[in-house]
Amino acid sequence: MFAYIKGKLAYKDPTFVIIDIQGVGYEIRISLNTYSHIKDEEQCKLFTYFHVKEDIQVLYGFADEAEKKLFTQLISISGIGPSIGLMFLSSLSPTEIVNAIATENVVTIQSVKGVGAKTAQRVILELKDKVGKESTDMSGGNITSSSINTIRNEALAALVTLGINKVAAQKSIDKILKNSEGQISLEELIKLALKAA
Repeated sequence: MFAYIKGKLAYKDPTFVIIDIQGVGYEIRISLNTYSHIKDEEQCKLFTYFHVKEDIQVLYGFADEAEKKLFTQLISISGIGPSIGLMFLSSLSPTEIVNAIATENVVTIQSVKGVGAKTAQRVILELKDKVGKESTDMSGGNITSSSINTIRNEALAALVTLGINKVAAQKSIDKILKNSEGQISLEELIKLALKAA
């Protein structure tokens, strides 16, 4: 229905954004990968996927068409819905996902929260030929100016939004922050906490 949405970023969060287009705010769910690309922008263009079920309508947005394509390939697999598809793109970079599928790395795919051994094997079986040698390298930058408290709170909010238990998320975040001595980006903190949860 919507190929892309371009406009002013009225609100940014690691799990969703609100894009203002002539006074109308579109709430769009995003991956951590997309957030790392748009976090410093005032205007953005997101390639969108509109998900409709009998009880819900959700708009998902992606930094580029390659990430959107990977998302649609993932959710075409039985047992993987949009929430797990977004969890994939928040836990691993598109390059890591493609490499894991191409090398049949079940352990890496299974490290995504909500993905069991059978689903991981199904992802490899169904997508190995489709992803092939696709290169979707997207790397996130570091946030060094933000205070640790701000990063901690944003990471916690993102993890709770992604369905992680708040107490478990707090423990994971605190442990990671202690080990990293505060030298960590928001995106990396969320990724590590997702793997630990």
